[in-house]
Amino acid sequence: MPKRVLIPYRHAKKVAAYADAVRVGGAEPVTASVENKLSLDGFAGLLLMGGSDVNPTRFGETARPETDQPDDERDEAELRLIHEAVERELPVFGICRGLQILNVYHGGTLVQHLEANARHDPEKEDHSVSAHEVAFVLESKLAQIAASATWQVNSRHHQAVKKLGAKLHISARDLEDGTVEGIERRDHRFLVAVQWHPEDQTKRHPEQLRLFERFAAAL
Repeated sequence: MPKRVLIPYRHAKKVAAYADAVRVGGAEPVTASVENKLSLDGFAGLLLMGGSDVNPTRFGETARPETDQPDDERDEAELRLIHEAVERELPVFGICRGLQILNVYHGGTLVQHLEANARHDPEKEDHSVSAHEVAFVLESKLAQIAASATWQVNSRHHQAVKKLGAKLHISARDLEDGTVEGIERRDHRFLVAVQWHPEDQTKRHPEQLRLFERFAAAL
C-alpha cells in the first residue's frame, strides 16, 4: 500500500497537479488546508507546494512593493511542519515557494524580486512549456535523480534564494544567470527542493516524474 504524503495548501484549486504527480510517483497524497491544525502524525513525508511569498519579516527584511501580502498563517503552519519533518527524519520535497520556505526555515534569506523577471516568470498559459535550462551540481542528490547534466524546466517565480540556509547545499542553478534552482540537505534522508514546477511537466518531460518517484522511494 502506498505511503501517505501530506500536502498543505492555501487554495484547494491549485492542489490537483501536485497530488496527481505524487500519486503517479508511487505515494498517496493527502491534501489539507493550512487553516487546520496540521501534524505529520500518520504521514511518511511532506510535500511543500508553490504559492504566495514568504513574509520577509521571517528573514529580517521589510517587504518590497513587489512582494505579496503576507500569509502568516500559512508560513507558520509550513514552518511547523518542516520542523516536525526534520526532527523525525521524514522525507521532504519542496516546490517553488516550498524551496523558499525551506531556505528560510534553515536561516537563509530570499531575493524579494528578480529584476530579470521575464526569464523566471514568463506568464506562459501552458505551464508545461519550458522557460530555461538548469544545470545540476555534480554528485548532488538532485543530479543523481536527474541522471543528466541539465534539464529544460518551466518557471513562474519572482523570488529566489539569496543567502543559503545552514546545512543546505545548492544542487542546481539557472544555466544562464546562476539563479539557485535546487537545494538539498545531505545529512537528511531526503530533503530536496526545486524552484521550478515539475508537477506540470511530467507528461511533456517524463524524466521529471523521477523527482516524485525518488521522493516516494524515500518514504
